[in-house]
Amino acid sequence: MLDLAFAMAPPPDGADPGGGSLLALLPPMIMMFMIFYFVLIRPQKKKQDEARKMIDELKEGDTVVTLSGIHGTVKKLKEDTVMLQIADNVRVKINRSSIGTKKD
Repeated sequence: MLDLAFAMAPPPDGADPGGGSLLALLPPMIMMFMIFYFVLIRPQKKKQDEARKMIDELKEGDTVVTLSGIHGTVKKLKEDTVMLQIADNVRVKINRSSIGTKKD
């Protein structure tokens, strides 16, 4: 019974309570960040760069698909808008950022 009482007593002043140091947590945290970077962040950034490049390289006559699924042909390009022909005598004005993919 006396052993139980000593086990529950707080450690004496100046003694390490056994919690470990903050420096011991640093390598696992760095490793987790590296895993997140290479698995999540880097591929997403690469995909965004490719989409931005595709939108910047649009030219008149390209066939595109918008994010909402509308297929059409680029007729006019402006700084931030595109005139898209979706049928004979039917043209819509959309934002460049609304273009999802370019068909070859």
